[in-house]
Amino acid sequence: MKIFPTKELKFKLIDDQGETLNRLKRRTEKSENLTSSHTDKSFRGIINGNEFKLISSAIGKGAFCVMNGTIESDSGNVKVEIHKVFRILLSIFLLFPIIGLVAITVSGAEEFSPILILVVIGQTLIIRYAFIGLTFRFLSKESLNKLRDVLDFEWIK
Repeated sequence: MKIFPTKELKFKLIDDQGETLNRLKRRTEKSENLTSSHTDKSFRGIINGNEFKLISSAIGKGAFCVMNGTIESDSGNVKVEIHKVFRILLSIFLLFPIIGLVAITVSGAEEFSPILILVVIGQTLIIRYAFIGLTFRFLSKESLNKLRDVLDFEWIK
């Protein structure tokens, strides 16, 4: 089980590589730190040659997913993952049930029961799959659709 989800997809360009890269450069505001900010462009990030590292420019939710990819002559690939800062925060969030179990055990407020271990495992799985997994699924889909609209390509199944 991976702690944090990722997506790797391949695509086929409709236009040529030069036109696609030019379109991407026009719609991307340069940002080394990949932070959210108000802009009229679709993305913020870095484009080096035919490689890119982007976040969506949507305030509040755009920085959650980072898209790394390359654009070749007639195709390309993109890997979507959770931003490093959000991974750190979500790791802390995932540790809350364990911290709670340790606190209950040390304080002696309640007699230790093996059921508590099952509760902690259940809470951790709910946080991972219900909160992190679903959030990543929806936000990555939104970012990838925006990338597809800007670059004008088709997904390869």
